[in-house]
Amino acid sequence: MAALLGACAGNPLAPVPASTIGFELAGRMSVRYQERAFSSALRWKQSAAGDEIWLNTPLGQTLAYLQDGRDGATLTTAEQKQYRAQSIESLTQSAFGWRFPLAGLRYWALGQVAPGVASSALVRDAGNRLTRFTQADWQLVFEYADSAATRPSRLDLTGSDAQIRLVIDSLDMAQP
Repeated sequence: MAALLGACAGNPLAPVPASTIGFELAGRMSVRYQERAFSSALRWKQSAAGDEIWLNTPLGQTLAYLQDGRDGATLTTAEQKQYRAQSIESLTQSAFGWRFPLAGLRYWALGQVAPGVASSALVRDAGNRLTRFTQADWQLVFEYADSAATRPSRLDLTGSDAQIRLVIDSLDMAQP
């Protein structure tokens, strides 16, 4: 599986408590790690019950389906093989060779600092939106589609084991 995937202007929003976050995100992701690169389309459904993430080819074929919930994380491959771990982070690290920082990304995708985790070097633009900061061993840089956008359209994350670029094509907020 690892070889297959390796080939292949307003005020900032107040942090949303984790129990009330619910969204559906569609976008694209690229990852550079260990002198390799991976890219895919991404569909992410986040709710109080957990997360569901689909990594797809440009034509829509599912490469991997990830679930994260109260009982841990599961990865299902295109060949229907399943792998389990305590978290998405540890599961993607062992299966792919890079960490998908799901715990922080739930907030970062919304243009927020994750609560309860030390952060530093916060930089804001003229509209008081976050444009860069460091948190949980990740350096983050945000881009916004225009001066009126309240949520980022692109995130660049640099960690110790990978560089991840997430382009957000759509993000629909929902109640859990």
